[in-house]
Amino acid sequence: MVIQKASLRGLIRKFWIPSSATTDSRLLVATRAFRGFADGGISILLPSYLAALGFSATQIGIILFATLLGSALISLYAGLVAHRTGRRRLLLGSCALMFATGIGFAYVRSFWSLLAVAFVGTLNPSAGDVSLFLPLEQAALSETVTTPDLTRLFATYNIAGASAGAFGSLLSGLPTTIASHTGWNTAAAQRSWFVFYSAIAVVVAFIYRSLSTTIEVESGPAHRGPLTQSRRIVLHLAALFSLDAFSGGFVVQSLLALWLFRRFKLSVDAAGIFFFGANLLASLSQFASPAMVMRIGRIKTMVYTHLPSNAFLILAALMPNVKLTVAFLLLRSSLSQMDVPARQSYVMAMVLPEERAMAASVTNVPRSLSTALAPVPAGIMLDATTFGWPLICAATLKTTYDLMLLMQFGSVKPVDEVPVLLR
Repeated sequence: MVIQKASLRGLIRKFWIPSSATTDSRLLVATRAFRGFADGGISILLPSYLAALGFSATQIGIILFATLLGSALISLYAGLVAHRTGRRRLLLGSCALMFATGIGFAYVRSFWSLLAVAFVGTLNPSAGDVSLFLPLEQAALSETVTTPDLTRLFATYNIAGASAGAFGSLLSGLPTTIASHTGWNTAAAQRSWFVFYSAIAVVVAFIYRSLSTTIEVESGPAHRGPLTQSRRIVLHLAALFSLDAFSGGFVVQSLLALWLFRRFKLSVDAAGIFFFGANLLASLSQFASPAMVMRIGRIKTMVYTHLPSNAFLILAALMPNVKLTVAFLLLRSSLSQMDVPARQSYVMAMVLPEERAMAASVTNVPRSLSTALAPVPAGIMLDATTFGWPLICAATLKTTYDLMLLMQFGSVKPVDEVPVLLR
């Protein structure tokens, strides 16, 4: 029995954390889990909370636009200065901003004031990570393992965030439930999650302080700036990723929750349970991503898992009742995030180590900017009709992106994907 337990523990350890990973790898995975838990609850509560304050779907879409736009601009700045300022220092600064964001949303009431807090803050309305933390953590993670292990570590990193986010979504209805049983004002009860969000920022900051200096990279003698030799391929990828992100902006988790609230009168509790299942499926599906990458490569893994998930999204929009809609959304979730570790490791594997922070920013910032453009038209659609036009728009654009990515980068492989005899 002891041998069996030890073997099982060793198998789990081998699968989750690559052998080349360091203590910093584990610390960064832990911070992603803490932030994912906080974001999971926020993304479900946010539309309900803002609606309780009296805001329309269009106004909610504008606030979501501000959160994504602000995150994109701050992330771009971080990428530009990371090689000079240091990744750990910027991560600690991000925690301070996260703390202030939670307090701001908890105690600010007016639309314009909330819009300002959303713009400068770190709030994440998406099931994935679109915040300032993402490019900094990606670049830091890339220094903690060898290149062949990048996809597996990024899979672990994303699974930790998505799994924790699923549990955050599940508990997002707790403040509303407490309010209904105690007579507490619903909006006031929901504010407690924003205070909790600030508390998570403090916990994450303490973990960041434990990171070693090995996550920092000194520029080589021939390096003249944050992005030089890899500029062409990074900009090309950024343009394609922007199309994917713009399409995803129509169905960020907060907007998808708002659509379910309006079309099927779904409660916050029910939505929390659904998103728990959806995020858990999305998380577990990423276990298969490293194996697929080893078999067919990163680009094909991204495309071949995306295309069927897009079809499920269209079918979900067309379904006449909530049961069928939820079924197809769950099917979509089982495939939609398998491309994430492959995409992240592809970028990191194609650039020089000293350019990784900027490459992560340049590929993630346009994603955030493009994602930011979609919530406003999606909110207008939801004010006009409860039909799933945002879902159909997202799936159609995503399919276009997948085909373009396969055509333009299907044969462009990182060194670790090229057979040894051809190197």
